[in-house]
Amino acid sequence: MAAVSRGVKGLVAVITGGASGLGLATAERLVGQGASAVLLDTPRSDGEAQARRLGKRCAFAPADVTSEGDVRAALALAQEKFGRVDVAVNCAGIAVAFQTYSLKRSQAHPLEDFQRVIDVNLVGTFNVIRLAAGAMGRNAPDPEGQRGVIVNTASVAAFEGQVGQAAYSASKGGVVGMTLPIARDLAPLGIRVVTIAPGLFGTPLLTTLPEKVCNFLASQVPFPRRLGHPAEFAHLVQSVVENPFINGEVIRLDGAIRLQP
Repeated sequence: MAAVSRGVKGLVAVITGGASGLGLATAERLVGQGASAVLLDTPRSDGEAQARRLGKRCAFAPADVTSEGDVRAALALAQEKFGRVDVAVNCAGIAVAFQTYSLKRSQAHPLEDFQRVIDVNLVGTFNVIRLAAGAMGRNAPDPEGQRGVIVNTASVAAFEGQVGQAAYSASKGGVVGMTLPIARDLAPLGIRVVTIAPGLFGTPLLTTLPEKVCNFLASQVPFPRRLGHPAEFAHLVQSVVENPFINGEVIRLDGAIRLQP
């Protein structure tokens, strides 16, 4: 029996963190391939301008991923403007850098900063997943029973967290850990769940660092010896959406890097 293969043309995606970095690159690729997209990002982001730039098959939804009301409104916008939700891509995320305890400063890691990273990166991701699944569950299934695809963003820091990354690594490790159980939860609905764990990418978070620092980071990647391009992340998102047998998996996209302490 031949496998069902489906391109992204005509699909509708909701992309968190869609106004910049990995999220924007994903929107650019999917819209460029004939899909429609709703960029979900903070009200202070560049989302409105980016949506206008991408054209009539793109819209902006100002939202906080930790807010049920905001995420429901973004999903409703996608359904109202484009008819449904086929794909959800979770790219929204934040990071802080604090050691668990600094003897030099006699200071413990601020608990509110740890909590905020967990709330956005982990709880926010789950919030989008659970609500997007409800929207996808109303779709007519394809010949193999698929109704939707959810792609999450973790990080290689989920596996090799560095000094000062306790909060970030914990949040991304949580995303990794919930991938399989959620894929199993949503299998009866015909919804696949896959997580990408990027390495060092040329996103605004890194490219705003001094050139010397960026060059050093790039030199740590075995091959190719450079930062990843956001377009390469977007390419993998498209491949995941198009390949119906990828499910419940975490895929490293990192040039073979293994982070040092």
